[in-house]
Amino acid sequence: MSEIIILFLGAISAGLLGSLTGLGGGVIIIPLLTLGFGVPMHYAIGASLISVIGTSSGAAVAFVKEGFTNMRIGMFLEIATTAGAIAGALVSGMLNPNTIGIIFASILLLTVILNLKGKPDHQEPLVKGSLEEKLKLYGTFPDKGILKSYSARNTVPGFLMMMFAGAMSGLLGIGSGALKVLAMDNMMKLPFKVSTTTSNFMIGVTAVASALIYFQRGEIIPVIVAPVLIGVVIGSFIGSKTLMVSKTKKLKVFFAIVITILSIYMMYNGINKSFR
Repeated sequence: MSEIIILFLGAISAGLLGSLTGLGGGVIIIPLLTLGFGVPMHYAIGASLISVIGTSSGAAVAFVKEGFTNMRIGMFLEIATTAGAIAGALVSGMLNPNTIGIIFASILLLTVILNLKGKPDHQEPLVKGSLEEKLKLYGTFPDKGILKSYSARNTVPGFLMMMFAGAMSGLLGIGSGALKVLAMDNMMKLPFKVSTTTSNFMIGVTAVASALIYFQRGEIIPVIVAPVLIGVVIGSFIGSKTLMVSKTKKLKVFFAIVITILSIYMMYNGINKSFR
């Protein structure tokens, strides 16, 4: 019982840190379960995926109502992320836990770098006769009371990047939000607010696709998943409220250092074959 309470409190901390950094609770949950509680890697990934579904769903509804999320672009790119997530989940079952730990640490470092980079805000006009026009990958979003128009660009590279993001989500049990935003923001030239909110909408659906495979393999354990899910949701809620009154830039730098140290420790354990 005491272990469940400690796990619950740890999950609250993971949700809080994930919300404040914008990296999501999964980046903390995996190290917490594997290194802190000795949970086998695949069980930790299964629990993390369920927590990702829970945390993304609540925020996604709010963003859709506010008119930032582009449902059409999100659903189109979900084809790529879902295919990637299923492939990633299947590959995960064939990989050694220590190999997954090393890949996790590498992607975590990449995510931290992407999260700290400056975000240019694109607002591209629609090109007549383009692939984006044929697929209707354009829309409007509210900005200070004004509706602004935008259109996607470079759809094919963005789609392929989404497949990679989905594969990393299924393989590692994280939302891969930073990789999705990289695809939509840097490659497809969507406005930053549209990229982040549409990414949030997609994360839950991507996680469901891979979670089903982990469930089928018996790698989602209720006694681990329940405290993790509830804790992460509570922590994310506290984090979203704290974020409004905190200095975001300093927080991101501080937590980037913490997560970098964590990822190096994960890589060290993976190389030394400490995971099971």
